[in-house]
Amino acid sequence: MKIILIGATGTIGSAVAPLLKKSHDVAEVAHSHGALRVDLADKDSIRRLLSGLGRFDAVVCTAGQARFGALDELSDDDYQVGLNNKLMGQVNLVRIGREYIADGGSFTLTSGVLSQKPTAGSSSISMVNAGLEGFVRAAALELPRGIRVNAVSPVWVSETLAIMGRDRAQGLPAAQVALAYRESVESKCTGQVLDVLDFV
Repeated sequence: MKIILIGATGTIGSAVAPLLKKSHDVAEVAHSHGALRVDLADKDSIRRLLSGLGRFDAVVCTAGQARFGALDELSDDDYQVGLNNKLMGQVNLVRIGREYIADGGSFTLTSGVLSQKPTAGSSSISMVNAGLEGFVRAAALELPRGIRVNAVSPVWVSETLAIMGRDRAQGLPAAQVALAYRESVESKCTGQVLDVLDFV
């Protein structure tokens, strides 16, 4: 399959890329560097990317920005970052990408554990993740030509916890998280939110 991997240089994307490359042709896309770039908050940028790559079989997105912060401190702009980028950016990958994807193709988006298990400071990102999961479940009912859409819901990634100076044992290594993305691409499931803990 020809797969477009958005967020390929991020912590999770860097683990998903080699896993998918074992069996597929992977076009690696980043935000600010590399030959292929996209700004998820910009619909025109998404369209330029997807229209320029020809027919493809799958899109996997491991990218998306949103802001943490105390409820009393988050501004309208802070909320808009998550809404414009992680939520609508991924929604628009499906809305625009369905014009270019092959019959029976798939979209794999990224939500996150904070949709189901929020913490203090996660009101914005929890909202975005839950909205994305609702979109996936509903959009799967309407996509034509056998096109599938799923979301992967990662827990905290060990490598990210280490960067934050926290106990990496409280998370999962990115290589294990990547297994859920492979399942979404290679299986026939649709409208699902894949829990990475099911692949440990």
